Amino acid sequence: MRIRIISTLCLLLALSACNKLTLANYNKITPGMTYEEVDQLIGSPTQCDDVMGLRNCTWGDNSRFANITFAGGKVMVFASSNLK
Repeated sequence: MRIRIISTLCLLLALSACNKLTLANYNKITPGMTYEEVDQLIGSPTQCDDVMGLRNCTWGDNSRFANITFAGGKVMVFASSNLK
């Protein structure tokens, strides 16, 4: 049982180290970047909604996230909360 818990904790630690959604990566986002460039920088979004030619995507969860709006496939507006 202890080995299973330790293994799970190690796996979670390794996965969090691979997370691309960091403040350092977020700070590299600039207006005009393409969706593909952002995806390479911070990973795939958790959710995207397309409305009237705008794509609004969210990375992360309720406690830490980045929200980016794309117009014509390029970054237009972006915001974040609690990134480290």
